[in-house]
Amino acid sequence: MTSLLLMILALGLMITIHELGHFLVARAFGVGIRKFSIGFGAPIIEWERQDIKYRISWIPLGGYVKMKGHDEDEEDSEDADPDELFSNKAWWKRALIAFSGPFANLLFGFLLFIIAFAMPQQMEDLSPVILSAEGIWAEHFEAGDSLVAVNGEEVSGFNGFLIALYQSDEAELSYLRDDEQLSLKIDSSMRDSLLVSVRPQVSTRIGEVFSGMPAWRAGLKPKDIVLEVDSVAVNDWYDMRDRIINSPQGVVNLTLLRDDEIFSRQIVLEENIASDQGKMIGISQYFPISERVQYSPIEALQLGAYSTANFIVMNYRGLIQLVKRPSQLKNNLGGPVLMASMSAEIGRRGISSLMLFFASISLILMIMNLLPIPILDGGHIMFCFIEGIIGRPIPQRIQGILQQMGFILLISLMIFAFYSDFSKLIYRLIYTR
Repeated sequence: MTSLLLMILALGLMITIHELGHFLVARAFGVGIRKFSIGFGAPIIEWERQDIKYRISWIPLGGYVKMKGHDEDEEDSEDADPDELFSNKAWWKRALIAFSGPFANLLFGFLLFIIAFAMPQQMEDLSPVILSAEGIWAEHFEAGDSLVAVNGEEVSGFNGFLIALYQSDEAELSYLRDDEQLSLKIDSSMRDSLLVSVRPQVSTRIGEVFSGMPAWRAGLKPKDIVLEVDSVAVNDWYDMRDRIINSPQGVVNLTLLRDDEIFSRQIVLEENIASDQGKMIGISQYFPISERVQYSPIEALQLGAYSTANFIVMNYRGLIQLVKRPSQLKNNLGGPVLMASMSAEIGRRGISSLMLFFASISLILMIMNLLPIPILDGGHIMFCFIEGIIGRPIPQRIQGILQQMGFILLISLMIFAFYSDFSKLIYRLIYTR
């Protein structure tokens, strides 16, 4: 219940930021404001200031700014200054007003990323012990070799080793083999080859089970150890992963170990919309190495910018894949209930992880609101651009019909998201009784 309330409060804050973006840009362009509401439905509280009615309503899943002249059926055109009417503004100003809400979510998400990265981070890493080496690297490395330093700087994990490797044009690698320290000098032209040819040891212990995914619904938990895939023993993550994603069947049978108890689960595979090949169950590897790091303000800014851009690109790619494969919509659609469950799990990792999660939600609000669906901001922007191209506005009757269709679609998606959430939670409850 606490996590659900926290999620509602967080959504309320993000919606406030979103509507505030519309509000500020509309006022900057001289549009009169009648009402500013956070949430839909009957008001919990309402007050008036400078002829603007402010309210907080009961349903915290949306909000709106009611501008003068935004609806041609209103009395605005009769009792308001024509210069204050939204409908009298140039098409590009109306488009910017519509865009300002999602843009505010973009800025807020970016800010949360920066703040989160500026806080102390608990960074996880893979073991620096090598499992295998291919090609020319097989001449230098053997299974069991342990990477210890790059250019004299000690490394604690494999990813830390790779980061250090890419920080200079030439590097001297130090590693241990049977208590004997060896070294190897490489230049920048050899790094990419090493990256794809050398694998660290990764056990079949599960690190994270992603909420709503098949493994989560089947009741798998972090630190479970996968012993067999379809009755075939697996000794490392690579073998286990290959057997799962390349399974010819629609289901995979896993034998697992948890607290000295061996049990089995049959898990339905899902399409991996982020990849053109393979399937997935929604787990990640366990990271045995953990260290505390603190980024400088400049590094936090850079990481915030990179994370924001990468998150947006990855989500739009995912949306494109969903358009190509609409059958996967149910598996990739989550609502507030699932988001609350995710926030509870992520909150256990610390405040910085929770802020990263909320930053992602803010960016998702931006991405979804910019979809060209009538009634959403993206739909309003689409109408404005069409007006700019053809030189006249789309007739109000047509806009009204399209917005009604968009509203029906939006409500249907919300109902579907709630159904998807509860069905996933019920499956997990059944398996974790």
